Amino acid sequence: MDNDAALRPLPLPPAEFAATLPQLTAYGCYFIRDHQGWPIQLHSVFTGTGWQWPGGNMDPGEDPLQTARREAREELGFDLPASPRLLAVFYSHPRGGWPTPKVGFCFDGGLLTPAQQDVIRLDPEEHSHWEAHPMNEWKNRVSPFVYARLAATEEAARTGTTPLLVRDGGTP
Repeated sequence: MDNDAALRPLPLPPAEFAATLPQLTAYGCYFIRDHQGWPIQLHSVFTGTGWQWPGGNMDPGEDPLQTARREAREELGFDLPASPRLLAVFYSHPRGGWPTPKVGFCFDGGLLTPAQQDVIRLDPEEHSHWEAHPMNEWKNRVSPFVYARLAATEEAARTGTTPLLVRDGGTP
């Protein structure tokens, strides 16, 4: 039997079919560490968002790495590695008033030198300050979910694993 003979057309035109699929928000970010290897996070000025890595939501036409690179340049004031390793993928169900699922791609931004840390220039419209702490201190500063994400990503940076972290629709 000819394999092509068994093929059927899609039941709907591609645009109509795509409209039936779940919509989601996608983002790209970098996991960065100071010269001691301590994770660096940026403190958001927006209510309920807390500590973040350099990154943000994708613009039309961008892939996740392009997004991470653009956002890092905007949020830190300089470029991070152009071809970093993918460290983790995050998925969150709709929650906290956000209407769509979110999927995020976190890339390894490496260790920042003291000179790079000295020239971090945050956008005050998005972040108030940045901090670097050892993991045990971050555990006391962030929610359990944020810490689980941080710990899994830090382990991925150390071991070469790439986790998928899924968050349900509950509270932070």
